[in-house]
Amino acid sequence: MKRLLCWSFAGIALLTVIPALAQAEILAMVNYETKPGQTFRKEGIAIIDVDPNSPNFGKILVDMPLPHDLHNHHIFYNRDASKAYMTVFGQNALYVMDLKRFPYRTNVVSVPDCEVGEDIIFSGDNSKWYLACMGSNTVIIGDAVSDKPLKTVHTPKPYPHGIAIHEGIDRILITGTIKHDLTDPGETITVIEASTGKPLNSHKVSNKPSPSGEAPVEILFMPGTNPPIAYITNMFGASLWAAVWNPAKKDFDVHQAVDLKPYNGGVPLEMYFNPKGDRLYLTTANPGQFHIFDVGKDPKQPKLLKSIPAAPGAHHVAFTKDGRYAFVQNNLLSLPSMSDGSITVIDLKEEKVVKSIDTFKDQGLNPNLIVLLPEWNDPAGH
Repeated sequence: MKRLLCWSFAGIALLTVIPALAQAEILAMVNYETKPGQTFRKEGIAIIDVDPNSPNFGKILVDMPLPHDLHNHHIFYNRDASKAYMTVFGQNALYVMDLKRFPYRTNVVSVPDCEVGEDIIFSGDNSKWYLACMGSNTVIIGDAVSDKPLKTVHTPKPYPHGIAIHEGIDRILITGTIKHDLTDPGETITVIEASTGKPLNSHKVSNKPSPSGEAPVEILFMPGTNPPIAYITNMFGASLWAAVWNPAKKDFDVHQAVDLKPYNGGVPLEMYFNPKGDRLYLTTANPGQFHIFDVGKDPKQPKLLKSIPAAPGAHHVAFTKDGRYAFVQNNLLSLPSMSDGSITVIDLKEEKVVKSIDTFKDQGLNPNLIVLLPEWNDPAGH
């Protein structure tokens, strides 16, 4: 299945207005869907002004409708931010948006071996992508130029979700999270040889007896560390783990780096780094917080500096290139106690919340992810 879609826009005049306003605004891309219990179902991608000092703060400038049964999930930029890739639950497909053409156009790429597409990463040269498919227990390797699947890797542990790559040691790490109906939580990360796609081994990331039910969900390499270190968030374990590369055995040593329970850090999810690489930012969905850790002194043992309240479901975060603002999207899978639907605006210099965007919440919608448009976006270690 492959077809070219042209987005429908609310207000064609905005197509010429947006470039002119670029210097006065901070524009973000937010994919959303209707909150549960609504009498209608709606999905889409909105371009919204998130600059707290803009007169258009919180306004949707462009609304791009999606099929109502798509169950859109996450959006990822490739290495040069020339494309945006959206994973979905409702189709065996990737939606690939060409960001070099405005209005944006999207190619629907068929990925037959992928069910419940989750996270996607890219090779350093931007030539390949790696897609974790939680529902089919596969990782799909694709050509990032033609956007065609090249190889299917069957994972030895179920429910692959988070995925990270370090080409300096020829390794990919994936988390074994949970079945898509939120049953049967996993407890491992799996090591894959990046150059071949061959699964090598797995490591348990829990100190509890098996089955521990920890559900490791996201994984991310800390930039510039030697030896390489990857952090893992245990969604149901309220903990942060570290996988440290051991050159002698060409494998990872794993240990619990932070117990988040004392910090009211239930359901840890996403991780990010500042440009200097000495700060780790971490979201926890229950009750909803944005945590700042010092990782400059001892990356193996991060030290909590501050926890900033966001809202229930604190999940993905978008960062400005100048390091001023962080925008926290508050929704995890539309779960009743973790789907506030707002976007929290944090001033990183003041380390405090300055505003909340309730645009989607007020319309009975849940944002699934937020990312700034490339002009403003800091990938924050991703």
